[in-house]
Amino acid sequence: MGTLGRVIYTVGFWIRETGQAVDRLGSRLQGSYYFKEQLSRHRTLMNIFDKAPVVDKDVFVAPSASVIGDVQVGRGSSIWYGCVLRGDVNNIVVGSGTNIQDNSLVHVAKSNLSGKVLPTIIGDNVTVGHSAVIHGCTVEDEAFVGMGATLLDGVVVEKHAMVAAGALVRQNTRIPSGEVWGGNPAKFLRKLTDEEKAFISQSATNYTNLAQVHAAENGKSFDEIEFEKVLRKKFARRDEEYDSMLGVVREIPPELILPDNVLPDKAPKDQK
Repeated sequence: MGTLGRVIYTVGFWIRETGQAVDRLGSRLQGSYYFKEQLSRHRTLMNIFDKAPVVDKDVFVAPSASVIGDVQVGRGSSIWYGCVLRGDVNNIVVGSGTNIQDNSLVHVAKSNLSGKVLPTIIGDNVTVGHSAVIHGCTVEDEAFVGMGATLLDGVVVEKHAMVAAGALVRQNTRIPSGEVWGGNPAKFLRKLTDEEKAFISQSATNYTNLAQVHAAENGKSFDEIEFEKVLRKKFARRDEEYDSMLGVVREIPPELILPDNVLPDKAPKDQK
């Protein structure tokens, strides 16, 4: 290292030392804390008053979701990224195999103007699309709530009924089984076909399987994530024609094994 290099290094050293000294002084002035870090106070499961969420061990709750207070979530359900389920002034019940997709909000009402108590009850195998709002409602088994739909206090969505994307369902509206409602305000559009009823059931199954993949990924340690980065780099493939020009034969990575119904048209493998 030349003379100029040594000078620059020394100046950098003293600047860093000065900065650390100033930081220590500031910490002492704030109460003798030698190190203070602002941490995120987000909690996926959070008590409120004397109520705590009751979530089955097989439920996937995304790290950025919030399940608060008097909330019960049944086996095989999934609460996706950015969702909020807030059971503070009343309770929320989510059945088994139900998926509440990203950025949706589920809340409750203590009571309406007539004094009726309004918890939120969501049944089994229900699909709630992205960014939906469900407030003080009942959504029965195998119903479907589309993306961005809003269900106001007292709404009842019966079994095998569908609320179209973006619909606004007014207070105390009952959507009968087998019907599609949409619009603002929501009105009857048409009857569900048999294929659409089957789709509702299949959608819930698909999300239950997909949740297993996300749960496994979110459960990985830092070392596992770094190891997979190395594997992906090792098995990175170029265009086949490009490889043949270079005479390169690349290793084929092991196939990613996903649960059934996650990928469309994926034929099950023969069991040996």
